[in-house]
Amino acid sequence: MNAENNIDYIEIPAKDPAAAWAFFSALCGWEFTDYGADYCSFSDGRLNGGFYRSERSSSAEAGGPLVVLYRADLELACKRVCELGGTICKEIFAFPGGRRFHFLDPNGNEIVVWSERSE
Repeated sequence: MNAENNIDYIEIPAKDPAAAWAFFSALCGWEFTDYGADYCSFSDGRLNGGFYRSERSSSAEAGGPLVVLYRADLELACKRVCELGGTICKEIFAFPGGRRFHFLDPNGNEIVVWSERSE
């Protein structure tokens, strides 16, 4: 049952939804459903969403919302993002709640990965 007022679904632009499928499946293990060349949906096990064909991308600089992922090992996540074709746009840095980095996925969307502060 869906809870009232919780984020239920998120849609992300993608010049190539198939590239998003390949990238996030390999990086995060998300499960995907194909809805043709212009759309695919995903589930991360907690939140569902989709990638829709668009020539635009999402970034904080342009005022778009940021998708924030959690990974315990930021250094390993950063390395894996690069191996899979992502581009780091903000190296790992500390913030009051922990540490994070920002990257551009193969479709140019800015995504954040965060973790608790390491001691």
